[in-house]
Amino acid sequence: MSTSTATSTATSTSVDTPDVTVTVIVYNDAERLPRAVASVLRQTHANIEIVISDDHSTDATEEVARELAARDPRVVYLRLPENSGGCSAPRNRALEIARAPYLMFLDSDDELPERAVEVLLAAHRERDIDFAMGAVHRIRVDGGRRTTWMPHLVAERRTLDGVEADPRLFFEHLSTSKMYARAFLDRHDLRFPEGIHYEDQLFSAQAYCLAKTFTVVPEPVYRWYVAPYAASETASISNQRHKLTNVRDRVHVQRLIDAFLAESGHVSLREDKDFKFLKHDFRMYAGDLPYRDDAWLASFADIMNPYLDTLVPGAYARLPRAERVVLQLVRDRRPSDVREAARGLGHDVAPRRTTPDAANGRTYWGEGIPHSEQARRELDLSDLDLDTRPFFSAQLRHEATEIAAGPGASIDLTVRTYDPALRLPVGPQRATLHLAPGRRHLTVPFRLCPVRPGVFEGHVRLDLASAHLPLQGFEGIRHPVLRLRHQGQTHTGILLAPLSFPPLTARVPYYAGVLPHRVTAEPEGHNPGRLQIRWQPVDSTATLIRPAARRLATPRVKRTARLAAGLLR
Repeated sequence: MSTSTATSTATSTSVDTPDVTVTVIVYNDAERLPRAVASVLRQTHANIEIVISDDHSTDATEEVARELAARDPRVVYLRLPENSGGCSAPRNRALEIARAPYLMFLDSDDELPERAVEVLLAAHRERDIDFAMGAVHRIRVDGGRRTTWMPHLVAERRTLDGVEADPRLFFEHLSTSKMYARAFLDRHDLRFPEGIHYEDQLFSAQAYCLAKTFTVVPEPVYRWYVAPYAASETASISNQRHKLTNVRDRVHVQRLIDAFLAESGHVSLREDKDFKFLKHDFRMYAGDLPYRDDAWLASFADIMNPYLDTLVPGAYARLPRAERVVLQLVRDRRPSDVREAARGLGHDVAPRRTTPDAANGRTYWGEGIPHSEQARRELDLSDLDLDTRPFFSAQLRHEATEIAAGPGASIDLTVRTYDPALRLPVGPQRATLHLAPGRRHLTVPFRLCPVRPGVFEGHVRLDLASAHLPLQGFEGIRHPVLRLRHQGQTHTGILLAPLSFPPLTARVPYYAGVLPHRVTAEPEGHNPGRLQIRWQPVDSTATLIRPAARRLATPRVKRTARLAAGLLR
């Protein structure tokens, strides 16, 4: 079991053919590799082969991998003679030695649920299919929060005769959520493209288009551990969006996919694939654009705009208006406007101003009527009914323009509210700032005074020592929101903060010193850049009260704690 480009060791003496080969790719990940391999060894279907494919690690990975292979005859260790710098080569080298008729792929920092192999193999044995795919659970390493990746695509069991039956599946571009028939991969000489990043996207697009039949199952088959805000030097490739080379790589792969669609006779899928790029790939960068300077944004436009010009117009028309605005501002090379518009994505945040065109009755994003026909089409906000929609859904923009430390644990905020559709009545407005680290809200009223038509400003002191914490304390992050009432309706909006400012930290002895916490006001640090308040238990709260509360967190104890908290207030 060796190739001209790699060495391998195996302790197995069995000649029986495994049902499934699971390839675990690894590079300098000695710490997490045992967890990944253990998740495969725990599979309810035991007749498997595990190929650890090491992309020439320089840490203790080789030692760890050889020890894992020595412990279990199902484990094979394969080491590439030099580092390839990506995922494709270690997967392809493992394919060369894999003995099973069905193949799966696992990254060393992830896991397989215990029934993953059983569930996907059963789908293959039920009927002749090219691959089977299932649900992916995304697990945040910074808090353990678990969500399902693209849940609407794997909500029910179904077998499709080609991706044309549901082109939305282009959004599920992970190679690791699938079990492939070896015969299918060999018949089409389907391998991972080497020497590029985002290889999964091209490989998966090809697999979708080439497969005659595949099955989707709703059961979880992959655990994807995500560190969204990892340090840049340790972040995964998909989280290195601050690098312009990352942008080039992603666009390059899209061009390769486009060429494949044309050559393989799948041009009819181009709009669906382009929509996926705009809604997923570009959208990932869009959330970071507020944090980029003019020079970076200019280079980003240099890379992105020529490709955006090749996309099918129908793909743009399927996007929400806010995303179309950001795209157009990038194409028009308006960096300051790009930053402003990108901060509102996903939160119904208004621009600072809009411009009505009396000649045609249209309303456009920003200052001035766009010059080109394309820009007028993309920046036209008329369909949002900004001046007539119910007030609770009105588009306003709240920005904390100044943040300073106040007495004790308080912070002083200057808040500016933009009302481009002039929904608020003339004159001062009563506003409230809400913050809820526990069951009870901290509510601080203040007044917004007119600065000019559509712009209001006010000052508010947020005393964090007045927050109502649970009796067991609180550890976590909350974002203040701003509320306004008009005509019997309440509007709640996020509070944007300066993208960077020195964190303000104070020690707060809640409940007369019984429940000390360290409280920090800081910028959110990622889209959309809200004001962020962080609570960290300290001293007895961290060492005694919260550990005890976790052990005793029964419904009866929770009720008693709430009663006791009420007496202490």
